[in-house]
Amino acid sequence: MVLDVRNIRKSFGDLEVLRDISLSVEKGETVAILGPSGGGKTTLLRCMNFLERADSGTLTILGREYDLASITRREIQEIRRSTGFVFQSYNLFLNRTALENVTEGLIVARKMPRREAEAKGMAALERVGMSDRASYYPSELSGGQQQRVAIARAIVTDPAVIYFDEPTSALDPELTGEVLSVMRSLSEDGMTMIVVTHEMGFARNVADRVVFMEDGVIVEEGEAKEFFASPREKRTIEFLKMIDN
Repeated sequence: MVLDVRNIRKSFGDLEVLRDISLSVEKGETVAILGPSGGGKTTLLRCMNFLERADSGTLTILGREYDLASITRREIQEIRRSTGFVFQSYNLFLNRTALENVTEGLIVARKMPRREAEAKGMAALERVGMSDRASYYPSELSGGQQQRVAIARAIVTDPAVIYFDEPTSALDPELTGEVLSVMRSLSEDGMTMIVVTHEMGFARNVADRVVFMEDGVIVEEGEAKEFFASPREKRTIEFLKMIDN
C-alpha cells in the first residue's frame, strides 16, 4: 500500500464538499476518479496534497500516518517530497525555460547541485518527449507541450505517487492525445497515479481502478473493466449513459 486516506471531511462554510471519504492506492496502480463537476474530486486531491486543509481524516503514505486536521508544516513538506501534482493549467514559471521549470524545485527546495539537477531534469524531459525543447520558454510552447513539461516537473523527484487534476481540460482536442500518451507510458512503467479526469477512454483503457464520486461521497469503485462493463449503482449507470451520449 502506497497511499491510504481514511474518513476525510471538508467543508467550505455550510457546504460539505467531502463527506467521510476513504481511498487506498497500491504501488504501481493508476486510479481514475470520475464524476460530475462539483462532486468533490479536485477538493479530494487538494486535501491529499495539502493545497486545502481537510477538517478531519488521516493520510498514510509509505507506511507513516498523519492526522489531516492537526498536521504540521514540517510534516506537509515531508509528504510533498514523496508526491507530485499536475495541475489543470500547467502552473509553469513564465520567466523560466522548460528545463529551469523542471529543476527549480530540485535546486531551491532540495538544495541539489545544479549540474545534478539539470541531468535529472533532462532525463525527465526526455521521458515526456520534450528534451528538444529544454531551452524554450512556456510562451514558445503549445498547451500540450507545457503540460508535458509540468509532468516532467512532477516526475523528476521520483515521487511515490502523482496526482493529476484534469490534466487535459485546458487543452484543445488535438493536443489532448499527446498528454494522454505520456500518462499511458508512465502507467505502463509502473508509476502510481491518481487521475481526476473526464477522459473516459483513458479511464477505460489505462486505469487499473475507477472511482465514481458525486456530492462529496464515493458512489462506486472497482476494476476499470468491471466498472464500465457492469456498473452496480443506479447513479453510476446514469452517469455513464450521459457520458456516452
